[in-house]
Amino acid sequence: MSNLTMPTLTVAFKQRASTAAARSRKGAVALIIRDAAAAAKDLQYTLISAAQIPATLGTANQAAIRRVFTGGVNPPRKVLVYVMDEEDAIAANSAVLIWLATQKFDYLAGPADLTADEAGVIKTWLTSQRGDYHAVYKAVLPNLAADSEAIVNFTGSGILVGGTTFDAAGYCGRIAGLIAGTPMTQSITYAVLPEVEDISRLTAAAMDTAVGKGELVLYHDGEKVKCGRGVNSLTTVTNRSDIWKKIKIVEILDMIRQDIRLTVQDNYIGKLSNTYDNKLQLVTAISVYLQGLAKDGLIAGDFTCGIDVDAQDAWLQEQGTPTVEMSEQEIKEANTGTHVFLTIDIRPIDAMEDVAVDIYL
Repeated sequence: MSNLTMPTLTVAFKQRASTAAARSRKGAVALIIRDAAAAAKDLQYTLISAAQIPATLGTANQAAIRRVFTGGVNPPRKVLVYVMDEEDAIAANSAVLIWLATQKFDYLAGPADLTADEAGVIKTWLTSQRGDYHAVYKAVLPNLAADSEAIVNFTGSGILVGGTTFDAAGYCGRIAGLIAGTPMTQSITYAVLPEVEDISRLTAAAMDTAVGKGELVLYHDGEKVKCGRGVNSLTTVTNRSDIWKKIKIVEILDMIRQDIRLTVQDNYIGKLSNTYDNKLQLVTAISVYLQGLAKDGLIAGDFTCGIDVDAQDAWLQEQGTPTVEMSEQEIKEANTGTHVFLTIDIRPIDAMEDVAVDIYL
């Protein structure tokens, strides 16, 4: 009897690929606020548009949520709002972090008065969520040299909007909305913030230094205010490439990692015998998914996906199976119990950012 399960896996990957471009256009933002005007603390809201902002919140917080919805090319798909009491602090076991761990979002921003200690707590929590639970959460935090691809270190200051001046903490929500509303085919480098009238300006040398330290800065070009280069806070890239420092690239890699993990869990694990033929069908299904991403311009078309011979060889030796006399094909076809070892080589495509034009007269 033929196995009818694998085509389901292929279709599932095709569906993931077909929606990748659409999903990349609008993300979700989680925003923590402290509000004295709220009827109760620990309230949660899921908002689809600025029109749904609760009128019971303080005017400053209503404005903060509207700034998130300003977005970038598009507004965020949704904004999750958690309302804390004005006296509450974000600690390791705060109710807000417990709640956030049950939600799906792309970027997190804290309240306008987020402290350095609270930013550190969020960093620790975020690192744990990504490392221990495979989450793809990211955050925009003020003046925090986190050295992490998942945390954007926003260091803008003196941000003048409508007569009000904001510091970095007060504008992290706006930046989170901007990133979440920017398609993965684009970067936020030089994205304009049309509402911002002026900022504390940096010299060109100071901006270069800040970007090199993993800071997202604001730049005044003489007419308008823009984001600097779209980098996250990562500065240490041991055993990794510099591409991990780019906000755009990390978003693509996070999406691929999550799509493959969830699709394999839902359609493969526990449902098929671990034969060589089924492994090849899994390789084919993933390759179909990657072809879709290449078509959308998210990754280069010269990707590869296949059985990881080195990892499979190492596993076989650990089990006491001598592999010295085995050919590469024999290692590929060997029984690996419940384990599947695959390797994928991809090149995410970045946006145009560095342009040199020579003019000759």
